Amino acid sequence: MTTGIAELADALLAGQRRALAKAITLAESTRPEHEGQAQHLLTLLQGRAGKTIRVGLTGVPGVGKSTFIEALGVHLADQGQRVAVLAVDPSSARTGGSIMGDKTRMPRLTVHPNAFIRPSPSGGTLGGVARRTRETMLLCEAAGYDVLLVETVGVGQSETHVAGMTDLFVLLTLPNAGDELQGIKRGIMELADICVVNKADTNPQAAVRAQTELRTALTLLTPHDAPWRPVALKASALTGEGIPELWAKVQQYAAHVDLNAKRYQQTAGWFDELLREAAWREFQRQTGTEVIHRARQAVQSGDLTAVQGVEKLLASHRETASV
Repeated sequence: MTTGIAELADALLAGQRRALAKAITLAESTRPEHEGQAQHLLTLLQGRAGKTIRVGLTGVPGVGKSTFIEALGVHLADQGQRVAVLAVDPSSARTGGSIMGDKTRMPRLTVHPNAFIRPSPSGGTLGGVARRTRETMLLCEAAGYDVLLVETVGVGQSETHVAGMTDLFVLLTLPNAGDELQGIKRGIMELADICVVNKADTNPQAAVRAQTELRTALTLLTPHDAPWRPVALKASALTGEGIPELWAKVQQYAAHVDLNAKRYQQTAGWFDELLREAAWREFQRQTGTEVIHRARQAVQSGDLTAVQGVEKLLASHRETASV
């Protein structure tokens, strides 16, 4: 199988879309043998990524993320840039399934020869991204895509993970989104590098007011020593208004901010996140789910405080490990 993985790496580096799709499927698989093969593939691709710009996009419900991403993607693809879109669909908490309908919402971009769209289920992962979004991003970069657009689930304040894995974070809002703006400003808005009032054509006056409110909020939320001062724009994915201006700001951001240093910090954060997950799985394996369940019940019943319950589990784990 090692030979097959090497061939897959060569095909992916040559920019073959089918190889990229196959590699992403391998990376997203939860089967142990596939996880090992995916890590071997990523090792072969280490250091082979290009100068891809990673852009994360999120927004309030109904803001038109998919339509906006298609307008931006077509604009870039028509200019000769290769664009990859990673669209994360929410998974059902009951069945685990996802609709995966993003391609149907981006008909022009789907058939564009310079574009690649990959919908992925969130799989219950918090932060608006899928479980293997980071690995998928590396695969797209190795395949030679110039721009990577990551569309998050779109659930509001919880979508913070995408800001920790992209170069630039774009928040989309609506002309009459006063209430929604108040609800998100202390969460996602503090992470946004660019805010865009989409659907500005539906109510131009309201769009101008919303843009002014956003500028004021961004001024209040941004530290004076920040390397980048977030901007507020207005646009219309339907008419194309504001799309070139948005991309000009993205390019200005990329020229102004040290993206290598930012990615260096993000990689360290990714390592810490994986370490916590692995440590928790190992703790569960060594301690036993039944022991953890009994400790949780003791906390729920009031026999132990939450801190006491955790300390009791850790003490039991240390005793087991020392035997």
